Amino acid sequence: VGHRQPACTPSASKSPSVIQIHSHRPATGSTMQTIRRGNIAGNQRLVSKQRARTTRLCPKAVPTPGVDKGFSILTWTGKLLPQSLLVSGVKESWRLAWQTLVKELAPQDKTGAYVRPSYAMELKGHAGDAKYPAESGRYHVYVGNACPWCHRVLLVLVLRGLLRRSSSGSPHVSFTIMEDDPTRARRGGWVFGADNPDPVWGAQDLWEVYDKAVPGFQGRCTAPLLFDRKTKTLVSNESVDILRFFNELHVSGCIDVDLQPAHLAAEMDVLNEQIYRTVNNGVYASGFATSQQAYDGAQHALYQTLDQLEERLGRHRFLLGDKITESDIRLLPTIARFDAVYAYTFKCTKHRISDYPRLSAWLHEMWQLQVEGSSLQVSTTLDVDAARRSYAGNLFPLNPSGIIPAGPTAADLNLLPFAGPGLAVQDVTFARSK
Repeated sequence: VGHRQPACTPSASKSPSVIQIHSHRPATGSTMQTIRRGNIAGNQRLVSKQRARTTRLCPKAVPTPGVDKGFSILTWTGKLLPQSLLVSGVKESWRLAWQTLVKELAPQDKTGAYVRPSYAMELKGHAGDAKYPAESGRYHVYVGNACPWCHRVLLVLVLRGLLRRSSSGSPHVSFTIMEDDPTRARRGGWVFGADNPDPVWGAQDLWEVYDKAVPGFQGRCTAPLLFDRKTKTLVSNESVDILRFFNELHVSGCIDVDLQPAHLAAEMDVLNEQIYRTVNNGVYASGFATSQQAYDGAQHALYQTLDQLEERLGRHRFLLGDKITESDIRLLPTIARFDAVYAYTFKCTKHRISDYPRLSAWLHEMWQLQVEGSSLQVSTTLDVDAARRSYAGNLFPLNPSGIIPAGPTAADLNLLPFAGPGLAVQDVTFARSK
Protein backbone atom coordinates (compact mmCIF):
# COMPACT_ATOMS: atom_id res chain seq x y z
CA VAL A 1 0.00 0.00 0.00
CA GLY A 2 1.34 3.40 -0.96
CA HIS A 3 4.05 1.71 -3.15
CA ARG A 4 3.66 0.61 -6.77
CA GLN A 5 6.06 -2.05 -8.19
CA PRO A 6 6.63 -2.72 -11.89
CA ALA A 7 4.57 -5.45 -13.48
CA CYS A 8 7.57 -7.83 -13.73
CA THR A 9 10.72 -7.49 -11.58
CA PRO A 10 13.53 -9.99 -11.27
CA SER A 11 14.03 -10.83 -7.59
CA ALA A 12 17.42 -9.77 -6.33
CA SER A 13 17.71 -12.84 -4.14
CA LYS A 14 16.66 -15.36 -6.77
CA SER A 15 18.14 -16.74 -9.93
CA PRO A 16 17.86 -14.34 -12.93
CA SER A 17 15.81 -16.98 -14.74
CA VAL A 18 13.01 -16.81 -12.13
CA ILE A 19 10.57 -13.91 -12.66
CA GLN A 20 8.16 -12.92 -9.90
CA ILE A 21 4.75 -11.38 -10.77
CA HIS A 22 3.83 -8.47 -8.53
CA SER A 23 0.92 -6.99 -10.45
CA HIS A 24 -2.54 -7.57 -9.12
CA ARG A 25 -3.95 -7.36 -12.61
CA PRO A 26 -4.68 -10.62 -14.40
CA ALA A 27 -2.09 -11.43 -17.07
CA THR A 28 -3.19 -11.37 -20.68
CA GLY A 29 -2.24 -14.08 -23.23
CA SER A 30 0.53 -11.96 -24.77
CA THR A 31 1.90 -11.25 -21.33
CA MET A 32 2.06 -15.00 -20.47
CA GLN A 33 3.90 -15.76 -23.73
CA THR A 34 6.44 -13.08 -22.92
CA ILE A 35 6.95 -14.57 -19.46
CA ARG A 36 7.40 -18.07 -20.86
CA ARG A 37 9.95 -16.88 -23.44
CA GLY A 38 11.85 -15.12 -20.66
CA ASN A 39 11.92 -18.24 -18.52
CA ILE A 40 13.18 -20.42 -21.37
CA ALA A 41 15.88 -17.96 -22.39
CA GLY A 42 16.98 -17.54 -18.77
CA ASN A 43 17.20 -21.30 -18.24
CA GLN A 44 19.22 -21.77 -21.41
CA ARG A 45 21.68 -19.12 -20.30
CA LEU A 46 22.01 -20.80 -16.87
CA VAL A 47 22.67 -24.24 -18.37
CA SER A 48 25.31 -22.78 -20.71
CA LYS A 49 27.07 -21.10 -17.80
CA GLN A 50 27.01 -24.32 -15.72
CA ARG A 51 28.46 -26.36 -18.59
CA ALA A 52 31.25 -23.84 -19.10
CA ARG A 53 32.04 -23.87 -15.38
CA THR A 54 32.07 -27.71 -15.27
CA THR A 55 34.42 -27.82 -18.26
CA ARG A 56 36.81 -25.47 -16.49
CA LEU A 57 36.77 -27.46 -13.24
CA CYS A 58 36.82 -30.97 -14.78
CA PRO A 59 38.79 -30.84 -18.01
CA LYS A 60 38.98 -33.99 -20.12
CA ALA A 61 41.77 -36.34 -18.98
CA VAL A 62 44.78 -36.14 -21.26
CA PRO A 63 47.46 -38.91 -21.04
CA THR A 64 50.71 -37.67 -19.53
CA PRO A 65 53.71 -38.63 -21.67
CA GLY A 66 55.97 -41.16 -19.95
CA VAL A 67 53.46 -42.04 -17.21
CA ASP A 68 52.04 -45.59 -17.13
CA LYS A 69 48.66 -45.74 -15.38
CA GLY A 70 48.13 -49.43 -16.04
CA PHE A 71 44.84 -50.49 -17.63
CA SER A 72 42.73 -47.86 -15.80
CA ILE A 73 40.44 -50.69 -14.75
CA LEU A 74 38.50 -48.64 -12.21
CA THR A 75 37.78 -45.99 -14.84
CA TRP A 76 36.60 -48.42 -17.49
CA THR A 77 34.50 -50.56 -15.19
CA GLY A 78 33.08 -47.76 -13.05
CA LYS A 79 29.66 -47.73 -14.75
CA LEU A 80 29.36 -51.52 -14.93
CA LEU A 81 30.83 -52.75 -11.62
CA PRO A 82 30.90 -51.01 -8.24
CA GLN A 83 34.41 -50.13 -7.11
CA SER A 84 33.91 -51.93 -3.77
CA LEU A 85 33.07 -55.19 -5.53
CA LEU A 86 36.01 -54.93 -7.93
CA VAL A 87 38.56 -54.09 -5.23
CA SER A 88 37.38 -56.79 -2.80
CA GLY A 89 37.40 -59.38 -5.60
CA VAL A 90 40.94 -58.52 -6.68
CA LYS A 91 42.16 -58.55 -3.06
CA GLU A 92 40.68 -61.97 -2.40
CA SER A 93 42.09 -63.40 -5.64
CA TRP A 94 45.53 -61.97 -4.90
CA ARG A 95 45.43 -63.35 -1.37
CA LEU A 96 44.45 -66.82 -2.60
CA ALA A 97 47.31 -66.83 -5.12
CA TRP A 98 49.73 -65.59 -2.45
CA GLN A 99 48.67 -68.26 0.05
CA THR A 100 49.15 -70.94 -2.59
CA LEU A 101 52.68 -69.74 -3.37
CA VAL A 102 53.63 -69.51 0.30
CA LYS A 103 52.35 -73.04 0.98
CA GLU A 104 54.51 -74.35 -1.86
CA LEU A 105 57.50 -72.61 -0.32
CA ALA A 106 56.65 -73.18 3.35
CA PRO A 107 54.07 -75.83 4.39
CA GLN A 108 51.23 -74.67 6.65
CA ASP A 109 48.90 -76.18 9.21
CA LYS A 110 45.13 -75.49 9.28
CA THR A 111 45.62 -72.28 11.27
CA GLY A 112 48.00 -70.76 8.72
CA ALA A 113 51.10 -71.42 10.85
CA TYR A 114 54.38 -72.47 9.23
CA VAL A 115 55.38 -76.10 9.80
CA ARG A 116 59.04 -76.74 9.02
CA PRO A 117 59.42 -79.96 7.01
CA SER A 118 61.99 -82.51 8.09
CA TYR A 119 64.26 -83.98 5.43
CA ALA A 120 67.17 -84.77 7.71
CA MET A 121 69.43 -87.73 7.16
CA GLU A 122 70.05 -89.41 10.48
CA LEU A 123 73.69 -89.38 11.49
CA LYS A 124 74.53 -92.95 12.52
CA GLY A 125 77.78 -92.72 14.38
CA HIS A 126 80.16 -90.21 15.91
CA ALA A 127 83.29 -88.41 14.81
CA GLY A 128 86.26 -90.56 15.62
CA ASP A 129 84.55 -93.95 15.58
CA ALA A 130 85.24 -96.73 13.08
CA LYS A 131 82.70 -95.45 10.55
CA TYR A 132 83.86 -91.82 10.70
CA PRO A 133 87.57 -91.76 11.59
CA ALA A 134 89.14 -88.53 12.79
CA GLU A 135 91.22 -87.80 9.70
CA SER A 136 92.38 -84.42 8.51
CA GLY A 137 91.12 -83.59 4.99
CA ARG A 138 88.52 -86.37 4.91
CA TYR A 139 85.34 -84.31 5.36
CA HIS A 140 83.81 -81.65 3.16
CA VAL A 141 80.87 -79.36 3.94
CA TYR A 142 78.51 -77.64 1.50
CA VAL A 143 77.07 -74.39 2.88
CA GLY A 144 75.33 -71.22 1.70
CA ASN A 145 75.87 -67.68 2.93
CA ALA A 146 72.19 -66.76 3.31
CA CYS A 147 71.30 -69.86 5.37
CA PRO A 148 71.48 -69.53 9.18
CA TRP A 149 71.62 -73.33 9.60
CA CYS A 150 74.76 -73.38 7.44
CA HIS A 151 76.18 -70.46 9.37
CA ARG A 152 76.19 -72.36 12.67
CA VAL A 153 78.29 -75.11 11.00
CA LEU A 154 80.86 -72.59 9.77
CA LEU A 155 81.01 -71.08 13.25
CA VAL A 156 81.90 -74.37 14.93
CA LEU A 157 84.53 -75.05 12.24
CA VAL A 158 86.15 -71.70 13.05
CA LEU A 159 85.99 -72.07 16.84
CA ARG A 160 87.42 -75.60 16.75
CA GLY A 161 90.31 -74.50 14.51
CA LEU A 162 89.24 -76.99 11.84
CA LEU A 163 89.78 -74.41 9.08
CA ARG A 164 93.49 -74.23 9.87
CA ARG A 165 95.81 -75.92 7.42
CA SER A 166 97.26 -79.31 8.19
CA SER A 167 100.84 -80.38 7.53
CA SER A 168 99.80 -81.28 3.98
CA GLY A 169 98.75 -77.68 3.32
CA SER A 170 95.02 -78.46 3.12
CA PRO A 171 92.47 -77.44 5.75
CA HIS A 172 91.42 -80.08 8.27
CA VAL A 173 87.86 -79.71 6.94
CA SER A 174 87.15 -78.21 3.54
CA PHE A 175 84.00 -76.33 2.59
CA THR A 176 82.26 -74.80 -0.42
CA ILE A 177 80.01 -71.75 -0.20
CA MET A 178 77.20 -72.10 -2.74
CA GLU A 179 75.03 -69.45 -4.35
CA ASP A 180 71.30 -69.18 -3.69
CA ASP A 181 69.65 -69.03 -7.13
CA PRO A 182 66.44 -71.04 -7.71
CA THR A 183 66.34 -69.91 -11.35
CA ARG A 184 69.52 -71.89 -12.07
CA ALA A 185 69.04 -74.85 -9.72
CA ARG A 186 67.26 -77.91 -11.09
CA ARG A 187 65.83 -78.61 -7.65
CA GLY A 188 65.99 -76.49 -4.50
CA GLY A 189 67.99 -73.29 -4.75
CA TRP A 190 71.69 -74.02 -4.24
CA VAL A 191 74.06 -73.81 -7.20
CA PHE A 192 77.83 -73.58 -7.66
CA GLY A 193 79.31 -70.36 -8.98
CA ALA A 194 82.39 -69.81 -11.08
CA ASP A 195 84.33 -68.59 -8.03
CA ASN A 196 83.34 -71.59 -5.88
CA PRO A 197 82.94 -74.70 -8.07
CA ASP A 198 82.17 -78.09 -6.58
CA PRO A 199 85.59 -79.64 -5.76
CA VAL A 200 84.27 -83.16 -5.24
CA TRP A 201 81.98 -83.98 -8.18
CA GLY A 202 82.22 -80.91 -10.39
CA ALA A 203 78.45 -80.66 -9.98
CA GLN A 204 76.26 -77.88 -11.35
CA ASP A 205 74.02 -77.64 -8.29
CA LEU A 206 73.45 -79.30 -4.93
CA TRP A 207 70.84 -81.65 -6.38
CA GLU A 208 73.57 -83.22 -8.54
CA VAL A 209 75.71 -83.80 -5.44
CA TYR A 210 72.82 -85.64 -3.78
CA ASP A 211 72.07 -87.58 -6.95
CA LYS A 212 75.66 -88.70 -7.49
CA ALA A 213 76.05 -89.83 -3.89
CA VAL A 214 72.57 -91.41 -3.76
CA PRO A 215 71.51 -92.24 -7.35
CA GLY A 216 67.85 -91.49 -7.94
CA PHE A 217 67.62 -89.28 -4.85
CA GLN A 218 64.05 -87.96 -4.46
CA GLY A 219 64.19 -85.91 -1.24
CA ARG A 220 64.73 -82.23 -0.73
CA CYS A 221 68.24 -80.95 -1.50
CA THR A 222 69.03 -79.00 1.66
CA ALA A 223 72.16 -77.46 3.11
CA PRO A 224 74.30 -77.75 5.14
CA LEU A 225 75.51 -81.07 3.82
CA LEU A 226 78.39 -83.04 5.33
CA PHE A 227 80.20 -85.33 2.89
CA ASP A 228 82.81 -88.05 3.37
CA ARG A 229 85.33 -87.66 0.57
CA LYS A 230 86.95 -91.05 1.17
CA THR A 231 83.80 -93.17 0.96
CA LYS A 232 81.92 -90.78 -1.36
CA THR A 233 78.92 -90.87 0.96
CA LEU A 234 76.61 -88.31 2.50
CA VAL A 235 77.09 -88.16 6.26
CA SER A 236 74.31 -85.77 7.33
CA ASN A 237 72.25 -82.76 6.26
CA GLU A 238 71.03 -81.90 9.77
CA SER A 239 72.82 -78.83 11.14
CA VAL A 240 72.68 -79.89 14.80
CA ASP A 241 74.21 -83.30 14.01
CA ILE A 242 76.94 -81.66 11.93
CA LEU A 243 77.64 -79.07 14.62
CA ARG A 244 78.08 -81.79 17.25
CA PHE A 245 80.08 -83.99 14.86
CA PHE A 246 82.67 -81.22 14.50
CA ASN A 247 82.62 -80.48 18.22
CA GLU A 248 83.68 -84.13 18.73
CA LEU A 249 86.20 -84.26 15.88
CA HIS A 250 89.80 -84.02 17.06
CA VAL A 251 92.74 -83.87 14.69
CA SER A 252 96.28 -82.65 15.22
CA GLY A 253 96.42 -78.85 15.05
CA CYS A 254 92.82 -78.09 15.91
CA ILE A 255 91.78 -76.16 19.03
CA ASP A 256 91.00 -78.47 21.93
CA VAL A 257 87.85 -76.77 23.20
CA ASP A 258 84.46 -78.18 24.12
CA LEU A 259 81.29 -76.31 23.14
CA GLN A 260 79.03 -78.83 24.85
CA PRO A 261 80.49 -79.48 28.31
CA ALA A 262 78.81 -82.32 30.19
CA HIS A 263 78.02 -80.29 33.33
CA LEU A 264 75.88 -77.87 31.29
CA ALA A 265 74.30 -80.38 28.92
CA ALA A 266 70.85 -80.55 30.58
CA GLU A 267 70.47 -76.77 30.93
CA MET A 268 71.82 -76.30 27.41
CA ASP A 269 69.27 -78.66 25.89
CA VAL A 270 66.38 -76.73 27.45
CA LEU A 271 67.73 -73.38 26.29
CA ASN A 272 68.57 -74.72 22.81
CA GLU A 273 65.01 -75.95 22.34
CA GLN A 274 63.57 -72.57 23.32
CA ILE A 275 65.97 -70.71 21.04
CA TYR A 276 65.18 -73.00 18.12
CA ARG A 277 61.39 -72.94 18.53
CA THR A 278 60.86 -69.25 19.20
CA VAL A 279 63.89 -67.48 17.65
CA ASN A 280 65.69 -69.57 15.00
CA ASN A 281 62.42 -70.92 13.64
CA GLY A 282 60.34 -68.10 15.11
CA VAL A 283 61.44 -65.55 12.52
CA TYR A 284 60.47 -67.98 9.76
CA ALA A 285 57.15 -68.71 11.48
CA SER A 286 56.49 -64.96 11.44
CA GLY A 287 57.45 -64.46 7.81
CA PHE A 288 55.67 -67.52 6.41
CA ALA A 289 52.45 -67.19 8.44
CA THR A 290 49.36 -66.97 6.23
CA SER A 291 46.95 -65.83 8.95
CA GLN A 292 47.01 -62.96 11.41
CA GLN A 293 46.55 -65.40 14.30
CA ALA A 294 49.60 -67.44 13.31
CA TYR A 295 51.74 -64.32 12.80
CA ASP A 296 50.71 -62.79 16.13
CA GLY A 297 51.50 -66.04 17.97
CA ALA A 298 54.95 -66.33 16.42
CA GLN A 299 55.75 -62.69 17.15
CA HIS A 300 54.67 -62.97 20.78
CA ALA A 301 56.87 -66.02 21.35
CA LEU A 302 59.82 -64.43 19.50
CA TYR A 303 59.89 -61.19 21.45
CA GLN A 304 59.15 -62.88 24.75
CA THR A 305 62.31 -64.97 24.29
CA LEU A 306 64.39 -61.99 23.13
CA ASP A 307 63.33 -60.13 26.29
CA GLN A 308 64.37 -63.13 28.39
CA LEU A 309 67.72 -63.41 26.61
CA GLU A 310 68.33 -59.70 27.18
CA GLU A 311 67.67 -60.25 30.89
CA ARG A 312 69.89 -63.36 30.95
CA LEU A 313 72.81 -61.46 29.42
CA GLY A 314 72.49 -58.95 32.24
CA ARG A 315 73.59 -61.79 34.56
CA HIS A 316 76.08 -63.60 32.29
CA ARG A 317 78.69 -62.61 29.74
CA PHE A 318 77.46 -65.38 27.44
CA LEU A 319 74.22 -67.34 27.49
CA LEU A 320 75.28 -69.98 30.02
CA GLY A 321 77.95 -68.17 31.96
CA ASP A 322 81.36 -66.68 31.23
CA LYS A 323 82.18 -69.23 28.50
CA ILE A 324 80.85 -69.72 24.98
CA THR A 325 78.77 -72.86 24.46
CA GLU A 326 76.73 -74.46 21.71
CA SER A 327 73.79 -72.25 22.74
CA ASP A 328 75.70 -69.12 21.72
CA ILE A 329 76.58 -70.74 18.39
CA ARG A 330 72.92 -71.58 17.72
CA LEU A 331 71.67 -68.09 18.53
CA LEU A 332 74.30 -66.03 16.69
CA PRO A 333 73.19 -66.65 13.05
CA THR A 334 69.65 -65.40 13.72
CA ILE A 335 70.73 -62.37 15.73
CA ALA A 336 73.35 -61.38 13.12
CA ARG A 337 70.69 -61.42 10.34
CA PHE A 338 67.83 -59.94 12.33
CA ASP A 339 68.00 -56.21 11.63
CA ALA A 340 69.27 -56.50 8.06
CA VAL A 341 67.05 -59.37 6.87
CA TYR A 342 64.27 -60.57 9.16
CA ALA A 343 62.96 -57.17 10.21
CA TYR A 344 61.99 -56.40 6.61
CA THR A 345 61.45 -59.75 4.92
CA PHE A 346 59.73 -61.55 7.82
CA LYS A 347 57.91 -58.54 9.35
CA CYS A 348 59.86 -58.71 12.63
CA THR A 349 59.61 -54.99 13.26
CA LYS A 350 58.38 -54.62 16.83
CA HIS A 351 61.95 -54.22 18.07
CA ARG A 352 65.34 -54.46 16.42
CA ILE A 353 68.34 -56.19 17.96
CA SER A 354 69.93 -52.74 18.14
CA ASP A 355 67.10 -51.87 20.56
CA TYR A 356 68.47 -54.49 23.01
CA PRO A 357 71.72 -53.14 24.55
CA ARG A 358 72.92 -56.45 26.02
CA LEU A 359 72.09 -58.59 23.00
CA SER A 360 73.85 -56.03 20.81
CA ALA A 361 76.93 -56.07 23.04
CA TRP A 362 76.94 -59.90 23.04
CA LEU A 363 76.66 -59.96 19.21
CA HIS A 364 79.61 -57.63 18.75
CA GLU A 365 81.76 -59.52 21.26
CA MET A 366 81.04 -62.78 19.42
CA TRP A 367 81.91 -60.97 16.17
CA GLN A 368 85.43 -60.26 17.50
CA LEU A 369 86.34 -63.90 18.14
CA GLN A 370 89.47 -64.91 16.27
CA VAL A 371 91.47 -68.07 15.68
CA GLU A 372 95.06 -67.79 14.58
CA GLY A 373 95.73 -69.46 11.24
CA SER A 374 92.07 -70.01 10.34
CA SER A 375 90.97 -69.31 6.76
CA LEU A 376 87.80 -67.74 8.19
CA GLN A 377 87.11 -65.77 11.34
CA VAL A 378 83.71 -65.38 12.98
CA SER A 379 83.27 -61.97 11.33
CA THR A 380 83.88 -63.42 7.86
CA THR A 381 81.45 -66.34 8.18
CA LEU A 382 78.59 -64.09 7.02
CA ASP A 383 78.22 -61.49 4.27
CA VAL A 384 75.29 -59.50 5.69
CA ASP A 385 74.64 -57.48 2.53
CA ALA A 386 74.63 -60.56 0.29
CA ALA A 387 72.19 -62.24 2.69
CA ARG A 388 69.84 -59.25 2.49
CA ARG A 389 69.92 -59.39 -1.31
CA SER A 390 69.28 -63.13 -1.29
CA TYR A 391 66.22 -63.05 0.96
CA ALA A 392 64.64 -60.03 -0.74
CA GLY A 393 65.41 -61.23 -4.25
CA ASN A 394 64.61 -64.94 -4.00
CA LEU A 395 61.64 -65.23 -1.63
CA PHE A 396 59.22 -64.10 -4.33
CA PRO A 397 55.95 -64.68 -2.41
CA LEU A 398 57.19 -62.43 0.41
CA ASN A 399 58.60 -59.74 -1.85
CA PRO A 400 57.02 -60.03 -5.32
CA SER A 401 58.51 -56.74 -6.49
CA GLY A 402 62.04 -58.10 -6.05
CA ILE A 403 63.15 -54.66 -4.86
CA ILE A 404 66.15 -54.92 -2.54
CA PRO A 405 65.98 -52.74 0.61
CA ALA A 406 68.75 -50.17 0.85
CA GLY A 407 69.70 -51.31 4.34
CA PRO A 408 70.61 -51.51 7.04
CA THR A 409 73.96 -52.54 5.64
CA ALA A 410 76.78 -54.41 7.33
CA ALA A 411 78.51 -51.07 7.81
CA ASP A 412 75.37 -49.59 9.40
CA LEU A 413 75.23 -52.50 11.85
CA ASN A 414 78.99 -52.61 12.47
CA LEU A 415 79.11 -56.18 11.18
CA LEU A 416 81.93 -55.83 8.70
CA PRO A 417 84.96 -58.16 8.92
CA PHE A 418 86.69 -57.37 12.19
CA ALA A 419 90.16 -55.92 11.62
CA GLY A 420 91.48 -55.16 15.11
CA PRO A 421 93.02 -57.44 17.72
CA GLY A 422 90.33 -59.99 18.39
CA LEU A 423 89.13 -62.06 21.29
CA ALA A 424 91.07 -65.34 21.56
CA VAL A 425 88.73 -68.35 21.48
CA GLN A 426 90.72 -70.26 24.09
CA ASP A 427 90.09 -67.47 26.62
CA VAL A 428 86.30 -67.76 26.45
CA THR A 429 85.65 -71.49 25.89
CA PHE A 430 85.84 -74.66 27.98
CA ALA A 431 88.89 -76.85 27.50
CA ARG A 432 88.17 -80.40 26.38
CA SER A 433 88.39 -82.99 29.13
CA LYS A 434 91.35 -85.30 28.73
